[in-house]
Amino acid sequence: MYDTLTLETDARGVARLTLNRPEKHNTLSAKMIEELTQAAAALGADPAVRVVVLAAVGDSFCAGGDLTWMKAQIDGDATTRREGATALALMLAALNALPKPLIGRVQGPAYGGGVGVMSVCDLCIGVEGTKFGLTETKLGLIPATISPYVVARIGATAARRHFMASRLFDAVEAHRIGLLSTVTAAGDLDAAVEAEVTPFLSCAPGAVADAKALVARLAPPPDRALIDATIGLLVARWESPEAAEGIAAFLGKRKPDWSQ
Repeated sequence: MYDTLTLETDARGVARLTLNRPEKHNTLSAKMIEELTQAAAALGADPAVRVVVLAAVGDSFCAGGDLTWMKAQIDGDATTRREGATALALMLAALNALPKPLIGRVQGPAYGGGVGVMSVCDLCIGVEGTKFGLTETKLGLIPATISPYVVARIGATAARRHFMASRLFDAVEAHRIGLLSTVTAAGDLDAAVEAEVTPFLSCAPGAVADAKALVARLAPPPDRALIDATIGLLVARWESPEAAEGIAAFLGKRKPDWSQ
């Protein structure tokens, strides 16, 4: 059904949606962005699904945007860049609006857009020792389309620190700032996820959906105007000389010209 994902639903109605590009560290390609959007719609419309676990295979949970995809945006025309940024923004919005509990099973590092994917989950369970980072500025970019969700999750104070410096941080700090709900040993990850899944199964599905919608009314997600603004910011960065240099340097395995 999917090229970059797998999807399985058990008899209880617990769906496991898995990022399945381990050879690319589950980076967000155009195809994965498209398929995540499709999966969010399908899972949201399926009355048999009670809970969704968002997982990944391989060493990384999600290492952010696929750099080949991003280079294609930079090298493309204005329409290509806007379409790419819009697809990414609407994928995040679709996952954020999923009318089912969305639990992140974070078995490995997450960077950039991967932190954005974590931030649209209702809660995330992560493995101790895992590294995270909002690393866009090292590439001449900014965390544009993910920013409303990340700031809502970690707050402005932490965002100021992490958005600008692209510093890596560990699971302990991720828990402290609210990116992770629970930190666990690798061998206990599935048990920790199950401990979060089980309570939802004793609740009325319609009430759970309405409770999630209530939170969205009290702490509103970004509206289309803000989403469009972040799309514009990402496009502007893709069009900048810094982004071209940053991505070329990364792909060429060298330091960009601003790095000291």
